[in-house]
Amino acid sequence: MRVELLRAWPQRHEETAVELATGMNVDDALQAVGWGLDAEFVGLAVFGQAAALTTALHDGDRIELLRSLQLDPKQARRLRAERARGSKP
Repeated sequence: MRVELLRAWPQRHEETAVELATGMNVDDALQAVGWGLDAEFVGLAVFGQAAALTTALHDGDRIELLRSLQLDPKQARRLRAERARGSKP
């Protein structure tokens, strides 16, 4: 089976594909391409759904390595709203 792996940073991303035997999991795919979780990439998803290293894979799956949030989404929205209010006459 063929699966894609994706990891991204601001302004760039890296994507690769790997052929695996049927019945492999996320950890097997990461090891096959030499990627791993570290301080920068702290989570995993398969097509945007939370996944674990033991999550079984299917042909055509896309594994995404997730970075930690730099700012809580609610706080980011509050800051944008404050800026918008401050720029209006």
